[in-house]
Amino acid sequence: MITLTVSRETAGTRLDRFLAKELADFSRARLQALIRAGFVRLNGKPPRPRDLVRNGDVVELDEPAIEKIEAKAEYIALEIIFEDDDLLVLNKPTGLVMHPGAGHQQHTLVNALLAHCQNLSGIGGRERPGIVHRLDKETSGCVVVAKNDSTHRDLSKQFAARTMEKIYLALVAGVLRKPTGVIDAAIARHPVHRQRMSIGRNRGRTAKTEYRVLRASHEISLLECTLHSGRTHQIRVHLHHLGHPVLGDKLYGGKHAGTFARQMLHAWKLAFRHPRTAEVMKFEAPIPPDFAEAMRQLAASP
Repeated sequence: MITLTVSRETAGTRLDRFLAKELADFSRARLQALIRAGFVRLNGKPPRPRDLVRNGDVVELDEPAIEKIEAKAEYIALEIIFEDDDLLVLNKPTGLVMHPGAGHQQHTLVNALLAHCQNLSGIGGRERPGIVHRLDKETSGCVVVAKNDSTHRDLSKQFAARTMEKIYLALVAGVLRKPTGVIDAAIARHPVHRQRMSIGRNRGRTAKTEYRVLRASHEISLLECTLHSGRTHQIRVHLHHLGHPVLGDKLYGGKHAGTFARQMLHAWKLAFRHPRTAEVMKFEAPIPPDFAEAMRQLAASP
């Protein structure tokens, strides 16, 4: 149990921000999750992350025990880009689900990691050991995995602080009017279709995507997309909102969903500060064959 008393200097701030400042080992996202799950008390009562703290308030945090890993190891080939005692970066192939869940209890990245690594961080729980961030099943590219809890916490902080560089390649429908741009629109769960996300005009969480057109024909554009936040389906939702959905996207692509067998989105580049050495590390995932072939066809187009 961690007990904190709010001082005059820190009064008037949001609870989640107060805790993030006081508890350096926790990311703000992790603290928000703990608050929502009922592991935080403000003056003995369950609060909300946005509640403001006052001078003299008592905040109690009772962090739950890290869940035991229960997923089973499976020997699935992994394309490792980098690995050391703290983390590994890999090129996730398209079609590989990140972790066990409804409909996918086996043959996931987690199952493969358990066969590859002797240790993985347990912060993600028994179904998501080592998983710091996620890619959709059909999205290929760079993923970083934590082997211990301190590395997991540090990387999560970098994600929350938006200091981790995440650059994607996307093949989209149509030709954009501007060669560069920024999509700054909050994202929320769709009010009707619960598997989808949507632009939350008066709700949702802030989301920002920067794009640059690398190549275009009369029907298709190749974009470089830089994420400045990490919301579920962010690039797919933002580009759909812009009127240029990702080709092959069966959830947001509309009439363009069947253009390719899968959504043409690749997590191309990833950069972050190594939690132990503080070295800035930059990685690039090779472009998969189907994506590369689509790019060649685009280059050959008039």
